[in-house]
Amino acid sequence: MIAAKISRTSQLFKDIPTPHYATSGSAGMDLCAALEAPATIAPGETALIPTGFRIELPEGYEAQVRPRSGLAIKHQMGILNSPGTIDSDYRGEIKIILTNFGKSPFIVNRGDRVAQMVVAKVERVAWEEVALVADSERGAGGFGHTGVSANPRNGKAK
Repeated sequence: MIAAKISRTSQLFKDIPTPHYATSGSAGMDLCAALEAPATIAPGETALIPTGFRIELPEGYEAQVRPRSGLAIKHQMGILNSPGTIDSDYRGEIKIILTNFGKSPFIVNRGDRVAQMVVAKVERVAWEEVALVADSERGAGGFGHTGVSANPRNGKAK
């Protein structure tokens, strides 16, 4: 477990829980909305939802903001830039880019769990420019080249 610092943006939101794990096996911490009044997100619209806190992560770590599966399946709510990366040197308020992909308005209330956050170690890369990179079995195959079916008898999608 790593140690990280957190501070509130305002005492107005001291009732909003800081990021927390819902269960002992949770990978992500729930992030709650720090709103003064409910916010309605119309179908096809996007809103920036504040969390009321800022964080200080150790160098070499990032926080990823991800959608909550229950909001996605039940209300078609998602995060537009998922996963959103919070760098270790960012000190502003964490905000959620919440998008309504559904057909009905969605209301976000104060304290609602609107996203989850995963803290992960990141590695820095030192690039070595070369004339060619080594080939692999996959090669340049991408964007669905292995098909949809998990049954190898069905073959690859065209």
